[in-house]
Amino acid sequence: MSTSPNMFFTVTLPVTLWFLDKGKAKGKRADEVLFIDARHIFRQLSRAHRDYTPEQIERLANIVRLWRGEAMENEAGSAAELKDHFGSGGYKDIPGLCKAVSRAGIAAQDWSLNPGRYVGVAAGEAQTDEDFCIKLEGLQEELDVLNAEAARLQAVIAQNVAEILAA
Repeated sequence: MSTSPNMFFTVTLPVTLWFLDKGKAKGKRADEVLFIDARHIFRQLSRAHRDYTPEQIERLANIVRLWRGEAMENEAGSAAELKDHFGSGGYKDIPGLCKAVSRAGIAAQDWSLNPGRYVGVAAGEAQTDEDFCIKLEGLQEELDVLNAEAARLQAVIAQNVAEILAA
């Protein structure tokens, strides 16, 4: 599952989470991997941090439940939105959200496990200027941190060289 940027305090870029299921080897989905792109599912807490609401967590878990052929939960109210996407027929691939891929399909992509490669984009979805600005802002913050660290290391190196030359 891919997350949005700023989901974790120390990482400004999107993160991929992997959930491993040993029991899957015995089921009908043994040869499949479920990819979920959750980059657009989040609650903005501050300019630099995001999280998931209980409804969003339940929605993501229900996608997995549908893929497994299990009943959905609706304690946090996610079932209505999922029925809009999936209907009552169970799991199906939704462009821009989720896709089940066989091992052969992953091998054909040179074993890349990047969800975006399989999930694609939703129909009519285009990157807005606001999305670009948010991404650029996150990259600028990361660059500022890296530049500060580079300056600190440059000072340490200069100090070490001066000590070596003085000896």
